[in-house]
Amino acid sequence: MTDKTTIPSDEELTAYLDGELPPAEAARLEALLETDAELAARLEFLSRASLPFAQAFDPLLAQAPKAELEAILSRLSAVPAATPTPSRRRFLGALAACLVGGVIADRAFIGLSRQLAATDEDSEWRATVADYIALYTPETLAGPVPSLASQEGQLSAVEARLGLHLSPEAIALQGVDFKRALLLQYDDQPLAQLAYLDPETGPLALCIVRSGDGVREPDVESRKGMNVVYWSDKTHAFMLIGHASLERMKTLAGDVRMRFEV
Repeated sequence: MTDKTTIPSDEELTAYLDGELPPAEAARLEALLETDAELAARLEFLSRASLPFAQAFDPLLAQAPKAELEAILSRLSAVPAATPTPSRRRFLGALAACLVGGVIADRAFIGLSRQLAATDEDSEWRATVADYIALYTPETLAGPVPSLASQEGQLSAVEARLGLHLSPEAIALQGVDFKRALLLQYDDQPLAQLAYLDPETGPLALCIVRSGDGVREPDVESRKGMNVVYWSDKTHAFMLIGHASLERMKTLAGDVRMRFEV
């Protein structure tokens, strides 16, 4: 503290409780305590930190990553203690360090897991699409197949934003009924979702988004219990997602891909 009007921090208050403040600072704090009821109440609250810590933190420690904490504690035990009994301030500091260390370790593990799970930098948009398509049921796409004129109108509205020519012939899937074309948006980029209904396996979707990552050969993955075939050309990324078998999905995707390459 620099003067009597400075509000002491909790660290200074706990240092006072532990007898660790220099005499001059302790005297200033005691003078403030005589006139500041809120400060006195705060000191009283902090003085209750003498309650048993082990019982208080048992629920938290039960959820902690034990292996990481044990490794940290084993390293700490090799360092000679400065005093036989740590003060409340040292205990709280050590606890905070352990918790922060645990959070950092967890975040590093989560980040690594995401890198391992992601097959490429575009995987996030496919994950978003999968979350959306997973909500579809056959009833979602029930109704008659749109007329050729209606299909052309829907595709024309989408291709204008997507920068890619779409026609009923180019997007047709053998044995699967085209139902509708939707224009969505992902990461400030237009995303085309062409929805189909397979009479045997239910909803399918061909989704297209602009991409500058270059040509990428077809690859496969599974998301939300559905099979996904994805690829990209020089300007767009594609994914076909549905409940059909992987072999059938690869066949359907191969047919579409060849048409867009023409």
